[in-house]
Amino acid sequence: MATIERRIILASQSPYRRVLLSRLTAKFSVIAANIDESPVAGESPANLATRLATSKATAIATLNPDAVVIGSDQVAALGERVLGKPGNAANAAAQLTACSGQTVNFYSAVTVLCRELGFTESHTDITSVRFRDLTRAEIDAYLQLDEPWDCAGSFKSEAHAPLLFESIENKDPSGLIGLPIIWLGNCLRRAGIQLLT
Repeated sequence: MATIERRIILASQSPYRRVLLSRLTAKFSVIAANIDESPVAGESPANLATRLATSKATAIATLNPDAVVIGSDQVAALGERVLGKPGNAANAAAQLTACSGQTVNFYSAVTVLCRELGFTESHTDITSVRFRDLTRAEIDAYLQLDEPWDCAGSFKSEAHAPLLFESIENKDPSGLIGLPIIWLGNCLRRAGIQLLT
């Protein structure tokens, strides 16, 4: 595929994904995709993340067929139970209490789409986070530090959350933050985007 200059659009309003994508390129714009993010009955956490990432990319690519559009979504799950963004301290404390001593899987899905090129690729990065046995005092102290109300799983891995963990297993550390940039960088090159110029 020939290397040509194309617009890159991040179809996400997440400030975390914006920072991660800026590690690959400064040349992108952000357009939030307003889609229904409700899970479908019986849908696994991994399938939910993939469907939402693809829906976001498709919604924005339909209006911008010449652009390379990046749709992404992350779903945190304790077993099959989806852990959403807590929104407040009480919900965050309840989530972290449930996660104490448990393993939580984070499914970070990405779809890259360019209608004009007929290019579509999807990927889901899986990160397994094993939590220590946490006391309520530790949970409360952590929440005061990071205030992770807008983070699935109720923690910010790039801040003080490692204090809560026993271990992390993944192939791409950026996947836990919400956008696996190792895979994404390679995918953008396959789409004809030259990143190291």
